[in-house]
Amino acid sequence: MSKYFKDEEKIKELSPIQFEVTQKEGTERPYTGEFWDSKEEGLYVDIVSGEPLFTSLDKFDSGCGWPSFTKPLVDEYVTEHTDDKFVMRRIEVRSKNGDSHLGHVFPDGPGPLGLRYCINSASLRFIPKDDLEKEGYGEFLKLF
Repeated sequence: MSKYFKDEEKIKELSPIQFEVTQKEGTERPYTGEFWDSKEEGLYVDIVSGEPLFTSLDKFDSGCGWPSFTKPLVDEYVTEHTDDKFVMRRIEVRSKNGDSHLGHVFPDGPGPLGLRYCINSASLRFIPKDDLEKEGYGEFLKLF
């Protein structure tokens, strides 16, 4: 069994916007989320399951008002689903084990893959580089 799972206790502790985003497929308003302009080094994990999703190394300013990343840290922890809401086809991204709605991926990003993972801050918990070991994510220290 994976050490990452949909933690019902953590879901009960979510703020209203965190619950709306992760459990009801909501979206926070642009430029309002905690991490949209953060430049600190570290790891972004699913707020519900703790799955390691993205790093500050792959974060960039896309000008959209949400945290944007060029790629997931661990591909298997991010799943993609067709989203036909709002009269347009988009690709929704969710955490695999937590099944949290994270945001969407678009084909207009920089880098070799040309992707922009547009992610709601409300779906993430940030772990600073200096805290990775004590938070149980020491294996990712080598990235920094």
